[in-house]
Amino acid sequence: MSVSALFGGPRPAFVGVVHLLATPGAPRYAGSLEALLARAAADAQALVNGGVDALLVENFGDAPFFAASVPSETVAALALALYEVRGVAGELPVGVNVLRNDARAALGLCASSGAEFLRVNVHTGAMVTDQGLIQGRAAETLRERARLCPEARLWADVHVKHATPLGRETLLEAALDAAQRGLADALILSGSRTGVAPAPEPFLAVRERVGECPLLVGSGLDEHNARALLAVADGALVGTALERDGQSGEPVEEQRVARLRACFDAAARRQ
Repeated sequence: MSVSALFGGPRPAFVGVVHLLATPGAPRYAGSLEALLARAAADAQALVNGGVDALLVENFGDAPFFAASVPSETVAALALALYEVRGVAGELPVGVNVLRNDARAALGLCASSGAEFLRVNVHTGAMVTDQGLIQGRAAETLRERARLCPEARLWADVHVKHATPLGRETLLEAALDAAQRGLADALILSGSRTGVAPAPEPFLAVRERVGECPLLVGSGLDEHNARALLAVADGALVGTALERDGQSGEPVEEQRVARLRACFDAAARRQ
């Protein structure tokens, strides 16, 4: 499935990220689930009003993250947040990313909430991260998807941010593995850290080899670099640039979303 098929048009896909506050059990949890859900709904409303094409919910505030499976209370909080966000999103697609790499929990959330897609930070290969070694589990993930939610689309990061490849494969080799052997429905290319944009050049090299598999920017896209990045990508996941003062974890500001929406629309006119 192409990005355009999922979002109903050929323009670059603008996916707004809902960065949840820390969930129960996380070190920074503030003690109020009601406040967490209210913030999630408010951020989702600002994203919708500003004109995004889809929303992605992730437990951004839960650092330090578990490398693989998250505890039950995290999944429960994500389920409640997805319910709130879907209520705001209306007909817009909603996805989920269970940080750092709990694809199984994300599949369960898709099956139970109706979320249309999931992001997996390490789907194939192995990465050295601040959580230690994280290994892709594509075989298990795809078989569980077939059992639980076969319609959910899987978006896989390639050389995900905040990580270093364990092996010596190039970005292109990793992208080919994720698309052709990991059977990802879309690939995400990021900069080195949250809020850091990737260079446009890698998209061109990957695009020449991965065929129709959509390529998305996974970090750092903003009003200043949107033209260059959207010229080579099929869309972007945007969180930090839409938040107050461009700071990760701050509330989403509708006017920031609207300004970036204009950048996406301009990119569509140039295509």
